[in-house]
Amino acid sequence: MTRREIVRIVLEGTQPPYVPWAFGFTTEAREKLAACGRDDLLRGHLLHFRHSIGFFTDIGVVSGCVLGAPTLKGYTFPDPADLRYFEGMSKAIGSGRDGLRVFNIGFSLYERAWTLRGMENLMLDFIENPGFVRELMGAIADYNIAQIRKALEYDIDAVHFGDDWGQQCGLQMGPAFWREFICPQLKRMYGVVKDAGKFVSIHSCGDVDELFDDLIGIGLNCFNPFQPEVMDVEALLKKYRGRPSTTVCPRRGRCLTARPRTCATRRGGCWN
Repeated sequence: MTRREIVRIVLEGTQPPYVPWAFGFTTEAREKLAACGRDDLLRGHLLHFRHSIGFFTDIGVVSGCVLGAPTLKGYTFPDPADLRYFEGMSKAIGSGRDGLRVFNIGFSLYERAWTLRGMENLMLDFIENPGFVRELMGAIADYNIAQIRKALEYDIDAVHFGDDWGQQCGLQMGPAFWREFICPQLKRMYGVVKDAGKFVSIHSCGDVDELFDDLIGIGLNCFNPFQPEVMDVEALLKKYRGRPSTTVCPRRGRCLTARPRTCATRRGGCWN
């Protein structure tokens, strides 16, 4: 059975012959592992296409606002079908590299909105300019959907959306605003993926488990990450086992400092 097949049966809710894995490393850690001959850890079971965030020279605090006022007038989105977003996909697929084929869209909605508008401005817009927020979220979703449709021309298995909604306690924008402004656009984007018979995977850091029922309801197959420092992982497993597939993303250094019971839960229960 191929690695691609192993992940597919997991996402379909079937018991796999073993637990598939995928790890993400910093450049330095990746180079050290390669030097030690641990290519098995580097390969994993996922074959990712497109950088999960986008194109940039550095990442940090956004300087300035592309949208200085609550309007899209005068702003033109980039071409969602630009070939650089799909560079290397045909070659990788044709090479026979084994793994679940995942097209990444990072900063896929809320994060793209606040990086365009500014975090404080967007938070105020939720209250003061709700019509603009709906327009902005809809336009970002339209852009992503056009890119998804192009990606679906390739033999992929899943689309992975990155969008951080959480903080250490609850949602950044609160559940009411999430459901009003964000969820409808997620449903549109996920729907395109599901209608094509593909899997929906998401990443959202922080304490976001209050959204799990909503996310499953609009098509979620795989969630990342379960953060034991902000989530009761054991309780969530009992509640959602057999619904979406779940992946565990250890936070840097947390496993070494977490309570033994928490570590045991992450190491055992989450992967059963």
